[in-house]
Amino acid sequence: MKSRLVASAALSALVLLGATGCTFITPQSTEIAYSASDGVNIADTEGPLEVRNALVVATEDGSTGNLVAAIVNPTEQSATLTVEIEGLAPLTVRVGAGDTLSLGSNAEPVLIEGLDTMPGATVEMYFQSGDATGAAADVPVLDGTLPYYADLVPTPVVTPGTVDEPAA
Repeated sequence: MKSRLVASAALSALVLLGATGCTFITPQSTEIAYSASDGVNIADTEGPLEVRNALVVATEDGSTGNLVAAIVNPTEQSATLTVEIEGLAPLTVRVGAGDTLSLGSNAEPVLIEGLDTMPGATVEMYFQSGDATGAAADVPVLDGTLPYYADLVPTPVVTPGTVDEPAA
């Protein structure tokens, strides 16, 4: 009788350990940091500025886009963010001390001419502020299909004296 009681207790302990023991070595998904929106947070920047939810809203052909992001300056001095895309001139954004600049919301998005990346792809961008080395990130390129991005699609610039004729 005692051996049955010991055997059932040992079997119960093994079943309990087998059913719950793997959580001791498996990473919890709630501990994994990720960007919960369409854009990406730029990690590993040692500079004074923080870049959050960065994304590009582009035209249908991907030739031009608007950089949309929240840039946070938690310091007591204004700072400049430099964004580089291979083959294009660097883009700069100045953020005041203790300020949050929301490109596309409380500030105009940054126009990227010559983007050459179709919506649905990513474009590698290099973000740098202050004396820090900076960080590279693959930033998603979206279009204006979703209603909340429709107003962020860059509009073509019409040069005076030119007329676009409809296709025949």
